Amino acid sequence: MEEPTRIIIADDHPIFREGLVRAIERDKEFTIIGQAADGGEALNLIRELHPDLAVLDISMPTLGGLEVARRVRQEALPTQLVMLTMYKDASYFDAALDLGIRGYMLKDSAAVELLLCLKAVASGQYYFGPAISHLLVERRGTREPQSGSMSLRQQLTPLELTILRMISENKTSKEIAEMLFVSVRTVENHRMHIAQKLGIKGHNALLQFALENRSSL
Repeated sequence: MEEPTRIIIADDHPIFREGLVRAIERDKEFTIIGQAADGGEALNLIRELHPDLAVLDISMPTLGGLEVARRVRQEALPTQLVMLTMYKDASYFDAALDLGIRGYMLKDSAAVELLLCLKAVASGQYYFGPAISHLLVERRGTREPQSGSMSLRQQLTPLELTILRMISENKTSKEIAEMLFVSVRTVENHRMHIAQKLGIKGHNALLQFALENRSSL
C-alpha cells in the first residue's frame, strides 16, 4: 500500500483552516502533518517537514502565499504548492504560474474542488478551478509563436505535434514517456525544442499554449 501524500495547510482563518483539514483527512490518500496560521510559519514547516504538498492562502500575515512560493522555489524545496484565494485576480494568477504553482483555486470552491485539486497535483498534473480557468486562456506574455502565419503543422514534426497534443491533455512528461516508450529526458528535450521553435518562454507557458491551441493539434 502506498504511503499517503503528506500535506501542510496554511491559512490565517482558523475555522476555514480546520474545515480544510477535516475535508482532506476524510480521504485516506492524504495525511495532514502540519498547520500554519501565517506564511512565515508555513515556510518553516515546509523547510522542516518536507511535505509532498502545501496548501497556502494567497493572503496571510508575515508572508503571503506568493512570497512563500518564491522562497520555496529559490531554495529548491521539493514541495508542490496549491494556492487558495478569494479573488479572481489576473495579476495574482500570473505571478503564481510564474512561480511554478501547480494548483490554483478560489476559496469559495474549496469544499467541492479541493480533493480533486490535491489528487491532480499529487499525480504530477495541474489543476486550475473552473471559476478561474478563463485567466489561463487570457494570460499573455511571451508564449505567442514568433513564426507569423505559419501553422503548427508547418513548424513542428509529427512527433512534436503528438507531444504537444498530449501536453494539451494535461499529461505529465512521465506519462508521455510511457505512452511513447521513450525516456522522460527525451520528452523534456522535445518540450524544450517545441518551445524554442514556437518562441515560447516562461514557466508553464508551453502548457498554456497547448491548451489554447488544442483545436489545431
